[in-house]
Amino acid sequence: MFNLIPLIVLFPVVGLLINAFFGRQFRDPGAGIVASIAAGSSFVIAVLEFVALLGQPRGATVKLADWIVIGNLSVPWAFKIDTLSVTMMLVVTGVGTLIHIYAIGYMKGDERFPRFFVYLNLFLASMLVLVTGDNYLMLFVGWELVGLCSYLLIGFWFDRESGGLGVGTGNAVAAKKAFVVNRVGDFGFLLGMFLIFWTFGTFQFDSVFGMAEHLREAMPEMLPIITAITLLLLVGATGKSAQIPLYVWLPDAMAGPTPVSALIHAATMVTAGVYMITRSAPLYNLAPASQVVVALIGASTALLAGTIAVGQFDIKRVLAYSTISQLGFMIAAVGLGAYVAGMFHLVTHAFFKALLFLASGSVIHGLEHGHPHASHQSSVGSHQAGHQPSAIGHQPFDPQDMRNMGGLRGKMKVTFWVYTIGALTLAGILPLAGFWSKDEILADAWRAGLGGGQWHGLVVYLLLAIAAFFTAFYMGRQIFMVFFGEGRTDAAKHASESAVVMLVPLVILAGLSVLGGALNLPGLNSMTNWLKHTSELYESGDFNIVVAVISTVVALAGIALSAAVYYRKPMAAGEPDPLQKMGALFVALNCKWWVDELYGLLFIRPYIWLSRFLADVIDWRFWHDWFHDRVLAAGFNGGAMLTAEGIDLGFIDRLANGLAELAKGIAARFRRIETGYVRNYALGVFIGAVAVLAAFLLSR
Repeated sequence: MFNLIPLIVLFPVVGLLINAFFGRQFRDPGAGIVASIAAGSSFVIAVLEFVALLGQPRGATVKLADWIVIGNLSVPWAFKIDTLSVTMMLVVTGVGTLIHIYAIGYMKGDERFPRFFVYLNLFLASMLVLVTGDNYLMLFVGWELVGLCSYLLIGFWFDRESGGLGVGTGNAVAAKKAFVVNRVGDFGFLLGMFLIFWTFGTFQFDSVFGMAEHLREAMPEMLPIITAITLLLLVGATGKSAQIPLYVWLPDAMAGPTPVSALIHAATMVTAGVYMITRSAPLYNLAPASQVVVALIGASTALLAGTIAVGQFDIKRVLAYSTISQLGFMIAAVGLGAYVAGMFHLVTHAFFKALLFLASGSVIHGLEHGHPHASHQSSVGSHQAGHQPSAIGHQPFDPQDMRNMGGLRGKMKVTFWVYTIGALTLAGILPLAGFWSKDEILADAWRAGLGGGQWHGLVVYLLLAIAAFFTAFYMGRQIFMVFFGEGRTDAAKHASESAVVMLVPLVILAGLSVLGGALNLPGLNSMTNWLKHTSELYESGDFNIVVAVISTVVALAGIALSAAVYYRKPMAAGEPDPLQKMGALFVALNCKWWVDELYGLLFIRPYIWLSRFLADVIDWRFWHDWFHDRVLAAGFNGGAMLTAEGIDLGFIDRLANGLAELAKGIAARFRRIETGYVRNYALGVFIGAVAVLAAFLLSR
């Protein structure tokens, strides 16, 4: 069954090609059905590969074709089938298929329905190329393709404004921001790849890792090169997996339709950095300094994003910063060498974060159906519901603003229960999946800090524990603001439950969020035993009851605080958020600690100033007005005048004219001889004959 692996990429490609050529004929829902069947077929292949690995855990490499062959460089297009790659395949295709099905109902009636599913299938195929490649170059192809797909999907409604991003900020701008920020990270990744090839002469994982281990024993002086490689790869991971300092693109990705948000945040793009570091574990284990940097960046990101989520009003933006925070947990875990814990949380996070994003889309969808002037198109990114009454004064109605919600528990019962399950799972409440995966990361950080004597382990644990408290608080805040109390707008009062095609994926994801912890329960360690077949470096510690109790108390304290603030006295229409009493601190949280403004001051404004300076002063005034007009044009004109008047007219023409005058003068002299009288010609002949005769006689 290993030889079936090319089909896992082929099926989404066939799906997108069918929709690209015939999607307009299929329209709604035909194009979505075709795309969902393609995604589901890839999931079947992933399951078959999982079954095959049960009999041959070490896996295999399936070569499809020679790709790049230049001298000694040979890079095949080959698929690596091992427990790590198959884990990613199952997550990408399984959750991706549910998102495809959900999108059929969510995107119903959209004029670009077929195009959306073309992009969605392309996104799935790109991520599968990334996780199945057996070398860094093939991984990078998928890496760049998911970047392209994020640009296409975030800016899907490129001609619309997005109220959730702020006044005057368009969806196209959000897409461009995501694309540009990721190019910064990709530049670091490219440099890391170049250094890998310069050091090892190959891009293939097994060869690189084998030689790296040899370097540690035979050439320890080369280990700083490994450190440089891993730090450069980390730069790429901070872009794709939205870590400090390149996380700023992910919140603006909310401009895309909600299924896109779920796909990016749960199953595809943002997990690429975590996967890449985990795949490169043999390199990172040779670079302790890099591991420290990775762990601290992850933990710092988890806390920073967690604080920002507390101050947001947009339902999807809260979840976006939550994703950044949870990615910080994963990055911190792999930085500590707890690769199983990081991958375990990646899998469970895919379940509950896809659930939360899709459920938030259900909330938005229901709110719009309850709004008398809203349309479906406004729900998924345009926010053009008109200047209708809202809970926040005279601002246009925004169906994503939690201040416009409230009381939805009775209107959208299924959505309420699945959303609550997702929120509690994210908060880390026992016995849901999030508790087990997050607790494993905290336990590994605790072990590294207190048991291993590593200072950064203790720092990571403290940062993550505080971040876990904020997670529980902002998810409790969201639940109470959205579903409890009285409806704060007419839309909330008249909201309706979503269609069955949208609810079925939510129920399935809710079930996975409840049961997902069984993947690596203490004592069973199923995922630990599964991943160790890829490399013996994947290890996981034992269950720590102290850490579990502390994390549970922290989570319950966060939920209790949110209940005290938002449940005991629910917000009424027009009332400010209770947290606004915090004054400047809440403003800082709501303004995201002004990080975007800082980037604007340090990078964007200088870049714009420099680009204008280069365009206006250098290109126009200097190059065009002075160099082009004065130096080149004036020099050319001066040279032309010199050659035209001085050389051409002054010398060449004068020489030609002089020769003409000379010929004319000579002709004038000979003209006097040409009289036309025969007697004169006879006389000339006689004189010539006498001269010839005289010369003859004299010569004798």
